Amino acid sequence: MRVDLWNASNLKFGDEFLGGVRVPLKALGQAGVHDAWYFLQPRDNGGKPVKVDELGSLRLNIVYTEDHVFPSDHYGPLRDLMLTSANVKVRGGGYSAHILGEVCREKQEAAIPLVRLFLHYGNILPFLSAVAHAEVNRTQDPNTIFRGNSLTSKCIDETMKLAGNHYLQVTLRSMIDEICTDHKPCEIDPVKLKESENLETNRENLRQYVDRIFNMITTSGVRCPTVMCDIFFSLRESAATRFEVDQDVRYTAVSSFIFLRFFAPAILSPNLFQLRPHHPDPATSRTLTLISKTIQTLGSLAKSKSASFKETYMAAFYDYFNEQKYGDAVKNVSLCSVAGRTRVSALHSFLLLSRFMIKRAQGRNRFGMKNFKKRWFRLTNHEFTYHKTKGEGALCRIPIENILAVERLEEESFKMKNMFQVIQPERALYIQANNCVEARDWIDILTKVSQCNRKRLSTYHPSAYLNGHWLCCKMSADTEPGCTPCTGGLPANIQLDVDGDREAERIYCLFSTYMNKLVNMQEACGSRSVYDGPEQEEYSCFLIDDPRETYKTLRVIISSVQTLEQQHTKYKRDMFRKTKIGSQ
Repeated sequence: MRVDLWNASNLKFGDEFLGGVRVPLKALGQAGVHDAWYFLQPRDNGGKPVKVDELGSLRLNIVYTEDHVFPSDHYGPLRDLMLTSANVKVRGGGYSAHILGEVCREKQEAAIPLVRLFLHYGNILPFLSAVAHAEVNRTQDPNTIFRGNSLTSKCIDETMKLAGNHYLQVTLRSMIDEICTDHKPCEIDPVKLKESENLETNRENLRQYVDRIFNMITTSGVRCPTVMCDIFFSLRESAATRFEVDQDVRYTAVSSFIFLRFFAPAILSPNLFQLRPHHPDPATSRTLTLISKTIQTLGSLAKSKSASFKETYMAAFYDYFNEQKYGDAVKNVSLCSVAGRTRVSALHSFLLLSRFMIKRAQGRNRFGMKNFKKRWFRLTNHEFTYHKTKGEGALCRIPIENILAVERLEEESFKMKNMFQVIQPERALYIQANNCVEARDWIDILTKVSQCNRKRLSTYHPSAYLNGHWLCCKMSADTEPGCTPCTGGLPANIQLDVDGDREAERIYCLFSTYMNKLVNMQEACGSRSVYDGPEQEEYSCFLIDDPRETYKTLRVIISSVQTLEQQHTKYKRDMFRKTKIGSQ
């Protein structure tokens, strides 16, 4: 009997083989239960002998973390307390997520399980809006908004990593590959310049790279994942309300994440964002560093951008980009990236020439090439239309709220490539794009603006209805429900198989690890609420806006953690009693 153990991957890299156990059936006696422990073994090499001298050597440093996850009801009090963080409207500081961020040594420790827990329960947007609103209210200078490594910033960073992988791939990958392949010299520091290189040539190479990447980023707003759009919209509203006088804060609150915390780190270390398989060579890494620094400054909308650089050669290089059009482009992509759900900005200019065929009646027996006409398509905030020519009136108007699904159409339906379908209540509109990239762009943007429609389908027919039946499932009724699950939204949106109980267990482990800090924080709340004077130096490390609310929350957290500790102690004691010494 062979039992294999795999780690179920939540991302696209596939499951990981951890080890296997082979138990000879003759070892399983007829009487009683066979109770034994077995070590996991590597994969069987097929019985082929391996000589020792043919094997290399490998030294590993392994850290093993074991989580004992209880059934859901054990985590009820702690989990419910954490989830209420999304609903807290007080000045900030009284919610449990903030407390976790305060006691953890690194904010990233707290951000990872928090984001995954709120994703699992569908509350990521209310949670991020709550912590962001609290941070904005604490910020005194609009120029420093969201610039620090706070819990809010780390949580939004983690969400963007999970949601934005596909967004990064389609926006930057081709350009990053080109930079890593061409090896054009781009060093602009005179001190580091090689004898064979020309400073002006290097500046021009770097300027072209920055220009092209900046253009890719500023024209990518329509592909921004919906969850990121909704987060940016919330950030913009909080910042604009807090700093009404500053007209740029509504843009910088968004661009600080898009440019400084999303695209710039991906350019700097493409291997960490799956844009490249390995870390680039030193020369290419230097080129990417210079590009990343320039992109950061372009996205900051700082009043004096040259002063943002410590190096004089970078300030001189930035003069190439000291034009109003770059600031306008940053503002435009910031606006476009907050166009969540049907709040689509600047889509009136998103026009593509395509071929189409309308399926006028599901029961028609003949559908041929003569039904296809070349038409001009136009998407606006409210409707999807097609026209005979670019300047003429619409032949057909499809309200956004009437779109039930947007899916690819199998090539076998009409023997035509690059086809997709826009499904409506009465009929489906079959469209052939000019190429595969154009088809993907239309599917992405149409899905994005319609994916919150209430009547969206869960299944669809990937093929057409021809000659009295669906080609995909052979069903004869044209009203038959779809035979294939809908894709469920853009590939850029978050689709993770999160174990909520496991994330609750990890949050418990963090609280348990930092129990001393929890107690100190509770004492700090008491001292601040009782004594009128400067807080004690040992408590100054905690950020507490509302001592009374924070004290109440800490009391519940400590009680919940202690209860779980008792359950873990009992579990380990019972396991020790049941384990047979000397078993395999």
